Amino acid sequence: GFDPADACTEAIGHNVAEFLVSEMRLGRIPKTFLPLQSGVGNIANCVLGALGSHPEIPPFEMFTEVLQDSVVGLLESERCTFASTCALTLSSDSMKSVTRNLNFFRSRIVMRPQEISNHPELVRRLGIVSMNTAIEIDLFGNVNSTHVMGRQMMNGIGGSGDFTRNAYLSIFSCPSTQKGGKISTIVPLVAHVDHSEHSVQIVVTEHGVADLRGCDPHDRARVIIEKCADPEYKGLLRDYLKIM
Repeated sequence: GFDPADACTEAIGHNVAEFLVSEMRLGRIPKTFLPLQSGVGNIANCVLGALGSHPEIPPFEMFTEVLQDSVVGLLESERCTFASTCALTLSSDSMKSVTRNLNFFRSRIVMRPQEISNHPELVRRLGIVSMNTAIEIDLFGNVNSTHVMGRQMMNGIGGSGDFTRNAYLSIFSCPSTQKGGKISTIVPLVAHVDHSEHSVQIVVTEHGVADLRGCDPHDRARVIIEKCADPEYKGLLRDYLKIM
């Protein structure tokens, strides 16, 4: 099971949904939308929930590695019309909902081996929008998804890199702070790099969205600080930027 949504995770979900709607309005995403890949966890659940409830986002499909609770509800409400995955990570209640309604879900979920679900050519051809979570993100746009303080493994990287490197749009989200505001997740340099600046296009926190496409290193740093960093840490990060 996952923790219930709070104001922070709901704000992150809202920001991702509004960003994708703005891309659709600008014609960068078709009106029929694009297939989505999502990571696992509380933030991922909130992001998918926000997409499912947004009135301007049409029913969508998912092409992902792991399917979690929020997708079950989206399939039941027909906000998600189909989901391709290679694994299920469901709470007991969601698993019961699936097994009790197999006739409904059998035509809406397909499970494929990882060699297919994570294949770079398929991810590129389908124009996937990848949405994953980060532990920390630095001012250059590098993302640490796995290590705390660079040495303690918090979780595995999974297939997030397969999707991030090949997606039409790659989005990473996280709260701007952790430990009750004592630690900024927006840092000068990440302690460990899982996804480099060359693959990370969009950064989202509860404060806003940083679009890094077409930015040079200084532009990336400025937009990440202004759009995504917590106000308590913006001054320190600006000071670092001055000596870059």
